[in-house]
Amino acid sequence: MRVTLASLGGGREETMTAECAAALREAGCILGAKRLLDGLPQGCTDNRIAAVKPQELLDGILRQSCDCVVAYSGDAGFYSGARGLLPLLAERDIPTKVLPGVSSVQLLSARLGLPWQDWELASAHGQDCDPVAAVSKGRPAFFLTGGALGPGELCRRLTEAGLGELSVTVGENLAARSEKITFGSAAELAGQPFPSLSVMLAEAAPRFEDRSPGLPDEVFIRGQVPMTKQEVRAAALAKLAVRPGDTLWDVGAGTGSVSVELALAAPRGQVYAVECQEEACALIRKNKKKFSAWNLQLVEGQAPQVLRDLPAPDAVFIGGTKGNMEEIVDLTLYKNRLARVCVSAIAVETLSAAVTALTSHGLEAQVTQIAVSRTKAAGGLHLLMANNPTFLITGNCHG
Repeated sequence: MRVTLASLGGGREETMTAECAAALREAGCILGAKRLLDGLPQGCTDNRIAAVKPQELLDGILRQSCDCVVAYSGDAGFYSGARGLLPLLAERDIPTKVLPGVSSVQLLSARLGLPWQDWELASAHGQDCDPVAAVSKGRPAFFLTGGALGPGELCRRLTEAGLGELSVTVGENLAARSEKITFGSAAELAGQPFPSLSVMLAEAAPRFEDRSPGLPDEVFIRGQVPMTKQEVRAAALAKLAVRPGDTLWDVGAGTGSVSVELALAAPRGQVYAVECQEEACALIRKNKKKFSAWNLQLVEGQAPQVLRDLPAPDAVFIGGTKGNMEEIVDLTLYKNRLARVCVSAIAVETLSAAVTALTSHGLEAQVTQIAVSRTKAAGGLHLLMANNPTFLITGNCHG
């Protein structure tokens, strides 16, 4: 027995290679999705098995004593079920050949007259997908879609993140007679229904320059809300050991300066800026837009109450508690016992509360004091003016 994995392009004979068409006509059995089996070229065997899941395909193949062809739409190497079937065939030493085809990304590229080699490629077909992270990589993002996560839902998520003005193109039923191309903004297409066989191209989101943590204080929109200073922010991010895909909380976010720094340091992650003051919330929205921190979500309300519905964090910065230090730390470590916690304090009472809250969970509280002085011109002289000393308190597991 020999098994061929044939890529059918757009699912019609006109979009498949001559090699694939010949393999289909020579096959003793053809397996694949029912819509592909229904559209096979003339002269193909009637021995057909409708199956999609890798194990179902393998079971169907093992019942045959002839050469089999498994049909895939698009290209078998581009987010295809072939990835799951190939290891199963290899385990049984079944001779296998893969035939490439025209993928949906190639079809849309051709329809638009645009090269696709610089596109970010992502799949939302039968799996979750973060469209904000995809469009934030500095290049247009192409999405395979399907199921509940179609173009309308992807556009809704982009719009909620503040990216409703992004230009979006949706290709429906590419290479079929019902093919349709739709242009619009993410906000215009948000929530609209599209066929399951749709793909989407979104332009790249505005992006802040890559740089190390510690943005200058003066670049933030500040108002009258207290802000964590540059040197303290840089040290806090080092303490939190932020990774690109982390889920992060900034509790008592103030102007959002720490939230912005966290969002820029974790481009594939999600940052939740928790703040209860109306003026501060307005500043967070403005700073989010200014720094293109599209993975930053404002959570309005007081901690710990509003923290209960947030996803478990990998790391948490606590800049303000309204006297609820113990409850906030308790909930953080309940959500994730291994969460990395960094508390900022300028009052010794806050320092004491943070140490008590962390040690009550069996953590070793490490305290770092940061005392920063900056020069200020006084006539022809420059004097050092001291900022308030700041304590950073982190919790480390014993051993």
